Amino acid sequence: MSWIRISLLAALLLCAFSQPLFSATKEFLSVQVRQGQLRSTPSFLGKVTATLAYGDKVELIEDKGAWKMVTIRKIKGWMHMSALTTKTIALQAGKANVKTGATSGELALAGKGFNAKVEAEFKSKNKHLDYAAVDRMERIFTFKPDRVQAFLKQGKISPEGPER
Repeated sequence: MSWIRISLLAALLLCAFSQPLFSATKEFLSVQVRQGQLRSTPSFLGKVTATLAYGDKVELIEDKGAWKMVTIRKIKGWMHMSALTTKTIALQAGKANVKTGATSGELALAGKGFNAKVEAEFKSKNKHLDYAAVDRMERIFTFKPDRVQAFLKQGKISPEGPER
């Protein structure tokens, strides 16, 4: 009788511990910015290999803290979690325009604690600063990803390593 009990207990334990191995569910995330940048390395300096659109669903492959290796349409790369959400984004046609969420720049600033309230407070304390000049510079000085990569290569700057 004890042999049967031991066999049943062993079978139950085997089933309980092997279930996670066989039921590996895939985890999906959605792009929550207008243009999500898929990078070759887990770094903001990594080469942009693809640009994903708001609402695109990606499969999580690897997790390195705030950086996620994802795949979409047989393309693999790294995305920062600030550009992703665990919520499913459903785009629907309707009478109103679909809100496309924050830009990657807005998310980066928000992650550093910068928002409309902080900006208004800063402007009220620094009325002598010319914000129109900053706005002009932002419009004039845009850098294409290939130019940034050339700059990094010329300066022998490696995008690998921890983000600050």
